[in-house]
Amino acid sequence: MNRVLVIHGPNLNLLGIREPEIYGSFKLEDINQDMEQLAKELALKLQIVQTNHEGEIVETIQKARSRADVIILNPAGYTHTSVAILDALRAVGLPTIEVHLTNVYARENFRHHSYVAGVAAGRIMGFGPDSYLLALRAAGKLLSVSNG
Repeated sequence: MNRVLVIHGPNLNLLGIREPEIYGSFKLEDINQDMEQLAKELALKLQIVQTNHEGEIVETIQKARSRADVIILNPAGYTHTSVAILDALRAVGLPTIEVHLTNVYARENFRHHSYVAGVAAGRIMGFGPDSYLLALRAAGKLLSVSNG
């Protein structure tokens, strides 16, 4: 069974509380439940991690070499600042899909730059919680192409 690692970055644990006018009222648990259900339909094994710490994201990516076939990553605020996450993704070499709940290009200018984009197989943003489901479907497609 193909393995997908989902990494939720900083402050995503506050969904439903944090800036509902931007992010909506859904919670991270809702996203995770929807992803688990879709993963079953797609015959994908899902591992989900949320952390507010850059070093934990880096270590999770490093360990993914032996635990995942694709990474879905919402680096959140680290999107625009973390060379360490970029370097970890380069070192591991797994296909990575960058996800954002909002359209970062419709927000502040500093959000337009992504260190992850240069190594990502693709980016999905602006569809709220469905961004993750679209990314999971894309991961399934990436895996089916690489496997056959």
